[in-house]
Amino acid sequence: MNWFQKFMRGRYGVDQFSFALLIGYFCFTIAGSLVGIQVLSYIGILLFVYCWFRILSKQPYKRSLENTKFLQIIYPIKVWFQLQRKKYVDRKVYKYYKCPKCQQYLRVPKGKGQIVITCPKCRTKFEKRT
Repeated sequence: MNWFQKFMRGRYGVDQFSFALLIGYFCFTIAGSLVGIQVLSYIGILLFVYCWFRILSKQPYKRSLENTKFLQIIYPIKVWFQLQRKKYVDRKVYKYYKCPKCQQYLRVPKGKGQIVITCPKCRTKFEKRT
């Protein structure tokens, strides 16, 4: 095990982008074998090679910048899915509205009739039916 620690010293290692590349590799490889399109398998292999290039890289600053750009792209998508999940879980108790001014999502209790909602972020008041 000592030789592996020496080998990995100074190398970048695994991050979220490398993990996403690995998932992409599996998806493209499986899709290529199921559909029978060889190009998809080749794309999967390229993703796998790039993933290992990043893991074994001795340029952590560049790999960190790549990971940061990846996370900036993925973050809004992740937040959207989290909001959709929260809306689904709360669907019987709460309703969600978007503030017309600042686009902030607001959660209000269901079954209260016509109410005036005040946005806590921008203090805009608007009327909605729950």
